[in-house]
Amino acid sequence: MFEPPSRVPTDSPGTALRLLNGNVRAVLFDLDGTLADTAPDLVAAVNKVRTDRGLPPGAYETLRLQASHGARGLIGSAFGVGPDDAAFPSLRDAFLANYEAALCVESQLFDGIPALLAALAERAVLWGIVTNKAARLTNPLVRLLGLADGAACVVSGDTTPHSKPHPAPLLYAAERIGVAPAQIVYVGDDLRDIQAGKAAGMATVAAAYGYCGDSLAPAQWQADAVVERAGAIAPLVMPPA
Repeated sequence: MFEPPSRVPTDSPGTALRLLNGNVRAVLFDLDGTLADTAPDLVAAVNKVRTDRGLPPGAYETLRLQASHGARGLIGSAFGVGPDDAAFPSLRDAFLANYEAALCVESQLFDGIPALLAALAERAVLWGIVTNKAARLTNPLVRLLGLADGAACVVSGDTTPHSKPHPAPLLYAAERIGVAPAQIVYVGDDLRDIQAGKAAGMATVAAAYGYCGDSLAPAQWQADAVVERAGAIAPLVMPPA
């Protein structure tokens, strides 16, 4: 039976520790806040909803924390309404229309991600994307970010009947790439990512450099490792040279 590895300290200088004892065959990543810094475009989209209604823009740093939570989190933070409120559907639709029209204006890969993906490819370690973002937004964004050709799989929030924290999207990704969950590491910047990864039987890395919400700190998510920068992922997942 698969047993999760002992928890690895955060960004330990010179650490030689590896997840899964170096037996990593694939690394799966969340998209927003993990592979790419998409908050500038997401916040711009929700702030346009505000300004179109005669309201001042919301504070970027406050809204950024909700960028991994999609429309629900951003609308909730910007307008103080939830999915059960009568105003929510129209606000959500306006936000999504704004975002789809300006999907990748300022969004870019986090520092260290291009080098990490290149190193994984060089070591023949597959990598893919598992996000809760809807496919109609995920697929064009992945292309615009230059990730489409290298990704072994791209699984969106509506690819399976369930989204994270349910393990179904991760298990679907594992099946698509032909790698057992026990040989996969999942990296994400939200508690739901870690919950989904653990439920799927994968090792998990909390990306503390991402958005991470405004409640429980990444160190409390029970991930197998926590990293403060994308460049710190490589020593954890690379097989021995």
